[in-house]
Amino acid sequence: MTTENNLAVVDWESHKPPTDLIFDDGEPLESNRHRIAMNILIRSLQQAWADRNDYFTGGNMFIYYSSTQVRNRDFRGPDFFAVLNVDGNNSRQGWVVWEENGRYPDVIVELMSPSTAAIDKGIKKNLYEQTFHTSDYFVYDPFDPNSLQGWHLDDNQQYQSLTPNERSWLWCRRLGLWLGTWEGTIDRETAVWLRFYDVAGNLVLLPEEAAVAQAEAAIAREEEANARAERLAAKLRELGENPDVL
Repeated sequence: MTTENNLAVVDWESHKPPTDLIFDDGEPLESNRHRIAMNILIRSLQQAWADRNDYFTGGNMFIYYSSTQVRNRDFRGPDFFAVLNVDGNNSRQGWVVWEENGRYPDVIVELMSPSTAAIDKGIKKNLYEQTFHTSDYFVYDPFDPNSLQGWHLDDNQQYQSLTPNERSWLWCRRLGLWLGTWEGTIDRETAVWLRFYDVAGNLVLLPEEAAVAQAEAAIAREEEANARAERLAAKLRELGENPDVL
């Protein structure tokens, strides 16, 4: 497999790359929960890095890396992936390696199910390690809160299992974020979701969660300002002053 993949990379570098690419095979995600789980990762990373445009994140999008793959119609579409140090303003239907200066995803997350777990931890893991050289790879089943596993590419270009911290979170070096579970309701579905956490352990919010938090913070600031004003008025009354005429 390694030799074939290496030849595939040379193939697109040496010959005219294929142009008849398919970006939708019509296959849905495993379940609605898988769809929500994918969107949580994409949208929360976009929220965390809202002031940056030097990365691209997507999910359930085909990654094309060789013309041999195209001929074999060997579609690969990670549920979540992120590529760093690229132009995030470009519109993309999929990730086409030979159109991206040979860049592969830096981080991949596959959302497993009982029918895909063996592939996600076998064939795909080998592909991401040996051909993509993806730095950080994680798998998680949205229906199994204890299924999170992850690997980091070592100096020998081999995956080493990540050790969870005391909260059972795994550190993603390339993103500088933790991956861990969080129980709650999103898009009207209650589950134990895979979420990002920052270095300090704070949950990386979705855009709508950030909007609510900002509104609540604004209300709290207004209430605190009103409380301070009332305390000042009370103090002035104690001193025999009428704060209403000042």
